[in-house]
Amino acid sequence: MRNDHQIMTPHTDMSECRRLLSHGSKSFYIASHFLPRALRESASGLYAFCRIADDLVDLGEDPRQALVTLHQRLDQIYDGRPDNHPIDRVLSQIVIDHKLPRGLLDALLEGFEWDTEGREYHTLAEICDYGARVAGTVGVMMAVLMGVKDHATLARAADLGVAMQLTNICRDVGEDARAGRLYLPRDLMQEAGMDPEAFLRNPTPSSQLTEVLKQVLAEAERRYELADEGIRQLPRSCRPGILAARRLYAEIGHTVVHNEYDSISQRAVVSRARKGQILLGLIRGPAAAPEYMLEPCAAENQFLLAAVPHTEDWQRPNQPRHFSANPAWMIELFMVMKRRDETAINPQPQKRD
Repeated sequence: MRNDHQIMTPHTDMSECRRLLSHGSKSFYIASHFLPRALRESASGLYAFCRIADDLVDLGEDPRQALVTLHQRLDQIYDGRPDNHPIDRVLSQIVIDHKLPRGLLDALLEGFEWDTEGREYHTLAEICDYGARVAGTVGVMMAVLMGVKDHATLARAADLGVAMQLTNICRDVGEDARAGRLYLPRDLMQEAGMDPEAFLRNPTPSSQLTEVLKQVLAEAERRYELADEGIRQLPRSCRPGILAARRLYAEIGHTVVHNEYDSISQRAVVSRARKGQILLGLIRGPAAAPEYMLEPCAAENQFLLAAVPHTEDWQRPNQPRHFSANPAWMIELFMVMKRRDETAINPQPQKRD
C-alpha cells in the first residue's frame, strides 16, 4: 500500500517514471536498457509524461479539460514551479538539464487534441502530419536529450518517430476500428474499393485492406531506412538503444505481413525468440548510405525542427567499424523479457492502494 506521507525525493520520483515505463511499451522498455544510465533516466521521465498525458486525454471523462490541465502543467514546469507530482518534477529537471524546447511538447498535445476532435485523415500525408505530432515529437525530443541539435540528424529522428506511428496504426487497425477510430488514409481505402464507414461498422480482413496496409507499411519501411543513417550520427553510447527500438518496432510491421495483413482478428506480437535475435543483431549496426542524410526534411516534420535552435558545433561522433552492444546487457534483457512473458501468462494479483 502506498504511504501518503512518504518523503518524495528525486530517486522516488524517478522510480515512479521507471514503473510507468516497465508497464508500458515493451519495445521501448527493452530498448531503454541499451541507453547510457543518465539518458535512460531522462528518457524514462519523458516517456512517463507522454504516457500520463495520453492516458488523461484518452481515458479521462473530459478529454478537452484534460488538455487544458496538461497545458497548465507545462506552464508551471517551464516556469520552474512544477505541480506537486513526481512526473512533473522529473520533467522540470529534464527541461533544465537539456533545454528541451516547449514547442515539441505543445506539438505532442496538439496531436492528442486532434484525437479528441475525431479528425478524419484522407491522405497518407495527413496521417504523417498526425504521426509527426504524436511520435515525431518523441523522436526529436529523444535526440535533444542526447545533445543533438543539427537539423539533418533531427530530421531523421522525426522520420523514425513517424515510421513507428505508421507501424502502430497498421498493428492496431482492428482495435481502433472497434473503438470507432480510423487512422488509415481514406483515399487509399476508397481506391482499393473499401467504404471507410462500412469498415468502421464491421471491421473484417480483406484483400482490399491488405492493399492499404501494404502501402502504409511501405512508407514506414522507407522512413526506417532514412532513420538508419541518422542513428549513425548519434553519440556512440546512444546508438544501440535507438537501433534496438527501431528494429523491434519495424519487426512489428514484419509480423503484420507474416500474419497476412490480418490486424483485425489478431494483434501482431514479436516473439521473445525473435526479439533475442534482433538484439543479438545489434552488433551489425544500422545499414544505410550517407546520402540519406541529404534527403530533405519531410514537410510535416519541418515545424518540429524549427522548434530546436540549429547548431552544427556539437562534436559529431566518429563512425566505428563495429557497433558495440554490451553482452551483459543482452543477458539481462533476456531475463527481463522472460520474466515479463511469465508475468503475462501467470499474472499476480494486484494490491489496491
